[in-house]
Amino acid sequence: MNEALRTALKELRLSGMTQSLEVRLQEAAGNGLTHVEFLELVLQDELLVRKERQIKRRIKAAMFRELKTLEDFDWQFNSSIKKKQIFDLASCRFIRECRDCLFLGPPGTGKSHLVQAIGYQAIKSSFTVRYRSIFDAIRDFLHDEAFAGQENVMAKYLKPDLLIIDDMGIKQLPKRSGEYLFEIIMRRYETKPTIMTSNRPLEDWGKLLGDVPSATAILDRFLHHAEIITITGRSYRLKDRAGNSDSKKDKAQKDKDNNDSARKKSKPD
Repeated sequence: MNEALRTALKELRLSGMTQSLEVRLQEAAGNGLTHVEFLELVLQDELLVRKERQIKRRIKAAMFRELKTLEDFDWQFNSSIKKKQIFDLASCRFIRECRDCLFLGPPGTGKSHLVQAIGYQAIKSSFTVRYRSIFDAIRDFLHDEAFAGQENVMAKYLKPDLLIIDDMGIKQLPKRSGEYLFEIIMRRYETKPTIMTSNRPLEDWGKLLGDVPSATAILDRFLHHAEIITITGRSYRLKDRAGNSDSKKDKAQKDKDNNDSARKKSKPD
């Protein structure tokens, strides 16, 4: 590839084509590709690089706590999780149909992992996503209201194709939380889907928000078209802790047995 061609590709911002052109030229010469076949290949290379770059930008904009995938999830640990139901959500049909989704279950049962993994699948399907814990969301509104007015931050919650609000129910929320959450749900209602997770039953939401009327209005709209996924069982994180504890006990018992054996051998007959 000569310098003039390299410069032209750079000015046109065709970095994908720049990276693969030398290989494609050799491929075209070796396989006798037509001009159209060659052009199709280099354009596919460019589109692939742009797609990968777009995914990286959208992952960063989504603000995931961690990048989680469905492949990394331990499906064997908790039989109450319906794998088919989760993968149906990961197909993003619910986004196209503007249906909301609520994950209910105790802490540590995989809710956050699953919703972030679904968000990642949505990004790979060319949707935009925003992930926030309920505490971060309320903090965003309180901070923005103090400096510039809540419409600035509200736009960030209304624009994404999919909004994920995690950790509802960890503790009681600050004053006016119900107003902010109601505004989000009301303005996304039947236009763009929202996923929420909660470790508390729905009847406790009024107490958590400190605003029973707002909680009632939120649930009235949010649950209208929502799919509810209930997860039961013990905490995955506590399982790891228990496993570590068992390993330590096993090691201690093994060391004790070895020491006892060594003492017996050292005794004279």
